[in-house]
Amino acid sequence: MKKVLVVMAMVMGVGCMSAIAAETSVDSVACCQASQDEYKKIEVTEVPDVVKSAVEKAYAGQTIKEASVAEKDGAKTYKLVIATAEGTESTVTFNDKGEEVK
Repeated sequence: MKKVLVVMAMVMGVGCMSAIAAETSVDSVACCQASQDEYKKIEVTEVPDVVKSAVEKAYAGQTIKEASVAEKDGAKTYKLVIATAEGTESTVTFNDKGEEVK
């Protein structure tokens, strides 16, 4: 009888742990999703020339593949997906003055 109670307690403990873990992961996904939703997808042609020049200077030989923009307090921030000739992609962020945001 004692073994059954011990097993039941262990099962309930594991069940509670997984419920807490699932709740935590849902909150963290919602948090990250909210910050990504601030950016609105735009055409690469809509990226200002000063930002394009800064990308060419900082990341020579790479091209802008995708672009998104966010505006806060009148200042725009551009999130850009750049790609090498080999196809390796990375994401960089620049402000509207052509300065990279780290």
